[in-house]
Amino acid sequence: MSVAMMMALGFDAVFGWPNRLYRRIGHPVTWIGALIGWCDARWNSGRPETRRAAGIATVAVVLALSVLPLLLIASALPSGWIGSVLTALLAWPFLAVRSLYDHVAAVRDPLLRGDIEGARHAVSMIVGRDPSRLDGAGVARAATESLAENASDGVIAPLFWGVLLGLPGIVAYKAINTMDSMIGHLTPRHADFGRAAARLDDVANWLPARLTGALFCIVAPKPRAVFTAMRRDAPHHRSPNAGWPEGAMAAALGVRLSGPRVYADRIADEPWLNAGAPDPGGVELDRALALYRRAMFVAGGALLALAWW
Repeated sequence: MSVAMMMALGFDAVFGWPNRLYRRIGHPVTWIGALIGWCDARWNSGRPETRRAAGIATVAVVLALSVLPLLLIASALPSGWIGSVLTALLAWPFLAVRSLYDHVAAVRDPLLRGDIEGARHAVSMIVGRDPSRLDGAGVARAATESLAENASDGVIAPLFWGVLLGLPGIVAYKAINTMDSMIGHLTPRHADFGRAAARLDDVANWLPARLTGALFCIVAPKPRAVFTAMRRDAPHHRSPNAGWPEGAMAAALGVRLSGPRVYADRIADEPWLNAGAPDPGGVELDRALALYRRAMFVAGGALLALAWW
């Protein structure tokens, strides 16, 4: 299965998800999102305990309807290289190595030109906080954090579950992660309904997040120092998982990340990662993208080594 996942990584790194294909059929993750939205609109009501039960039912329904078709497809695929290529083509849409790079590069470019409004608009496509209140450093921090966290959620975690459980594993992970991104929030509407999705996402990302942080340490200029800083800072992050890749990224770049931020409905007073370091800017965001590229090459090499093992 590592051969198929390596090929899927290569397909996505080279092609991304073509706009022409998106316009014709959409994207498998948006299909899953439509199902989650349907459950949210129809089942998320009533008392807290009713919402929690409905949230558990939503997790079960979304996983069943997402994974069962892939179980049937995977069982029908031929063995050998043909099966690996077909598996890679089916796994390809569930990776985001190219789109993540492109979205963050779209923030970097206006930052380097001094176009703060352009950078704010670009970063609004990838983060949930209010971009109108962000200065250049805030935009760069938001984009760098998104790059680090989504390197895990969008690339390493899907590959991990794909290698472990094949096509059903990668699809199950993306369904869990999409549920968390849509309903796993501590808002009045979703605190109860999305609780099961958020907890399951924490479990599914526990090891991949730490693997992603380790990858960033490996490709950093001073791996041992970055690893030490990551282990020091990650446990203080609001997320049990995101602090590992973000902490490694902050230390590798020599900048501070996280810290207080403004969302649409609240102010989150979060601790800093790599506190005392300067804020990032466009140059540091460019270095973050270079670090990301190196980490993805190492991930591909690890898949190749697994294939030969």
